[in-house]
Amino acid sequence: MRFKVKTLEALYALLLLLPFLFTLGVFFLYAFLRAVYFSFTDYNLFSPPRFVGLENYLRLFKEPLFLTALKHTLTYSLIVTTLQTLLALLLALALNRPIRGVTFFRTLYYLPSVVSTAAASLLLLWLFQRNGLVNYFLTLLLAHLPHLGALGLLSLLFQGLWAMWIRGRGWPRPSWDPDAAILSLLGAGLLVYALGLLGILRPLEVRVDLPWVSTRNTFLGLPLPLWAIILMNTYTTIPTFMVIFLAGLKGIPKTLYEAAALDGAGPWVMFSRITVPMLRPVLFLVITLGLIGTLQIFDQVLFIGGSGGAPLESTITLAYYVYANVFPSGASPRVGLASAAALVLALLTLLVVLLQRRYGVGEKGV
Repeated sequence: MRFKVKTLEALYALLLLLPFLFTLGVFFLYAFLRAVYFSFTDYNLFSPPRFVGLENYLRLFKEPLFLTALKHTLTYSLIVTTLQTLLALLLALALNRPIRGVTFFRTLYYLPSVVSTAAASLLLLWLFQRNGLVNYFLTLLLAHLPHLGALGLLSLLFQGLWAMWIRGRGWPRPSWDPDAAILSLLGAGLLVYALGLLGILRPLEVRVDLPWVSTRNTFLGLPLPLWAIILMNTYTTIPTFMVIFLAGLKGIPKTLYEAAALDGAGPWVMFSRITVPMLRPVLFLVITLGLIGTLQIFDQVLFIGGSGGAPLESTITLAYYVYANVFPSGASPRVGLASAAALVLALLTLLVVLLQRRYGVGEKGV
């Protein structure tokens, strides 16, 4: 009787898992095996596959466009994963404080992740036009560099004079005080405004006219269109990781911070000795998800490179290289080469995640 009950329970469990197992078997396992088979063949979707052995893999690493896609993918993954992890952690730390209206700010900062990729890409194309807001903002920034420099120097001067005055009177106040810093900044701002009215400080005649999208120009070794994608993807993925970090921060006992405060620990000591070690499992999750997502970047490249008119060699990544070979424009599909590139991408993703797990942030806290 007990055997029948266990068999019945196993049958029910199998029935519940059947839709997932069917999806996994057809769309993942079968597709993966077909990709492995096609990677060793010359196949164009119309003629029968012809076995060519390792020719597709050898051909990949001789093709300049594939090497460019590989470089773009690795560099993009490193930059975006680093930026989105650090900025999401800082934002989560700021929103974890008991401030008034914190729910509103959490909702506000999470909104960018709700925007669809298509809408975000169209917004990016609008912002990064030659007469768009990005070039306009850079023009204002560079034109007012004298004002900004004077503002910073005067603020530091006022802050130093205030510290000297406090020490001269023998008052037990720190050299850096937020209230005094605000007053110093306000005083410096008024003085800079007066100098501008008197004509002593004048804006520079600068005009930024960078073709962010339709160009092959590079910055720090990467094309400008790829930098635009990096900025957009970082901005839209930070909120999701911010929520994950917030959940991790809520799980840290407050008694640890109270005990550290009683021992005289400062904010940096609490962050480095309590927050970061306790967040190691969350950091591992965020970095792993970030690496997987960035290594498989495709949709932004499709919108910016296809609809936006960016040169292919300026935005291409490994995922887009696979797509472009299966669905080429006015040419015969190269399914075998695309399958080989897809397997290289899969192995690269697995390798990067394993290296991060082995030498980067681990799952276990300390």
